[in-house]
Amino acid sequence: MRTKRILLGDDHPLFAQGSRASLEERYEIVGLAVDGQALAEAALRLKPDLILLDISMPLLSGIEVARRVRASLPTVKLLFLTMHSERTYLRAAFEAGGTGYLLKSTNPDDLLTAVQRVLDGHIYVSRELSESWEPFRDRDRIAKSVELSVREREVLQLIGEGWSGKEIAGLLNITARTIAFHRENLKRKLGVKTLAGLVQNALSKGVM
Repeated sequence: MRTKRILLGDDHPLFAQGSRASLEERYEIVGLAVDGQALAEAALRLKPDLILLDISMPLLSGIEVARRVRASLPTVKLLFLTMHSERTYLRAAFEAGGTGYLLKSTNPDDLLTAVQRVLDGHIYVSRELSESWEPFRDRDRIAKSVELSVREREVLQLIGEGWSGKEIAGLLNITARTIAFHRENLKRKLGVKTLAGLVQNALSKGVM
């Protein structure tokens, strides 16, 4: 039987090394990405069986990475390993196409169990989150998230990370006027009036 291939995405070296140490005896670890953009690119290049990813990563959140990867690789398994225990993050992860959700406070045996369950085609959620998961168990009941374009999500992510409009324009290689347009459009779509409101919305929707 072919050894399953796993791609890791985490910007915290200790967690990444711990995950690798727990998994590499049973699975082939094909790579490690330390930011969301690199993870999305590596996923499309390497086409792993499973991606183990954090939610909070630089440049692109794990939620946005999941959306992009799912669109191009619909069969890949997406197991989130995160510190976020709030229901909003759990919901956002599964809306984005996640197939598992595990807290970083878990022990190595739980990680191995979660990976194998997800690879076998099952949904896995940390035991500590069982009550939060119950309302979303039926995928048909998960509400559709706010429709934002890829560029809007990139801008929202960077606003949430504290970059200025000019800095975001430089990072994305577009004009400051275009950033201002996206910012105002995001306020309208998300029903907020201030940058602080945009940041709060990004956090609540798991974009960061």
